[in-house]
Amino acid sequence: MTFSPRVFSGIKPSGDLHLGNYLGAIRRFVPLQDTHETIYCVVDMHAITVWQDPEDLKRWTYEIAAAYIAAGVDPKRSIIFNQSQVMEHAELSWIFNCVARMGWMARMTQFKDKAGENSEQVSLGLFAYPSLMAADILLYKATGVPVGEDQKQHLELTRDIAKKFNHDFKKQIKALGHKGDFFPITETLATGPAMRVKSLKDGSKKMSKSDASDLSTIYMMDDADLIAKKIKRATTDADALPSEAAGLAGRLEAENLVGIYAALSGQSVDEVLGQFGGQGWGVFKPALADLAVEKLAPIATEMKRLVADRGEMDKILRDGAERARAIAQPIMADVRNIVGFVR
Repeated sequence: MTFSPRVFSGIKPSGDLHLGNYLGAIRRFVPLQDTHETIYCVVDMHAITVWQDPEDLKRWTYEIAAAYIAAGVDPKRSIIFNQSQVMEHAELSWIFNCVARMGWMARMTQFKDKAGENSEQVSLGLFAYPSLMAADILLYKATGVPVGEDQKQHLELTRDIAKKFNHDFKKQIKALGHKGDFFPITETLATGPAMRVKSLKDGSKKMSKSDASDLSTIYMMDDADLIAKKIKRATTDADALPSEAAGLAGRLEAENLVGIYAALSGQSVDEVLGQFGGQGWGVFKPALADLAVEKLAPIATEMKRLVADRGEMDKILRDGAERARAIAQPIMADVRNIVGFVR
């Protein structure tokens, strides 16, 4: 069976969006609109695998949807919606819970990392999280997903679930008139390097909303003055910038700031160092601050406008959900027939 090029991706509304979310994911969504049918979801059902304050969950859902749009995702060209409006996600996830094996889930390193030593105290939803992720992708027969390193294991599980479903129900799939597989074997999309942004205060740690210092993280709703302040106060070392990338080895904070400049400017690290090599932080930090303000402040302004207009955002999300259901419902109807549900 031939599958049309379709992308699904989503972000979990479990905290304020920051620069790492933008450079690692959202920015990469935009160019895919030119080559694929694109479906971008706010995965709020994933968020509640750990406790979320309901009011915060609503606020973050609107903020993520607004960030998609402010960054350049067109709600007329792409489908933008929140996951809980399309309940076929939950239905297919349950079916996949019955296809996936416990051993597969137990090997997921993200579950081990999040559960830590309290694995018996976390929610069943957190353990089954990858099955819901597989349902998110395969509900739309997505052929590609732009994922970072931390999600590659989950995508491999999605592929395993698709293969097992296709194999276990081969006879029923054929009886419905499908030639070949029912679900595609989804591929990782190469959309350029995903920037892994580090804390502005400690280059050994990921930029995170949970960092003790608010100056360590650039949030997508920060205004121009706050963006510039955080960059100018970022931790650095005493040495000048090298003239090539190899000279950044072992200089974690320097590597992080140069990487941010490269990502925001669309240049390679070597090109940035070709411009700033031999110069000190008194030159580089103001240049990075100006660039970050130029690229990020307009996104923050548009996000704030959109979030303030709940009527517009509700309309965008409802329209997106309707368009998503139009794809999901016939696929789910076939799945019910395939597994033997009486309707």
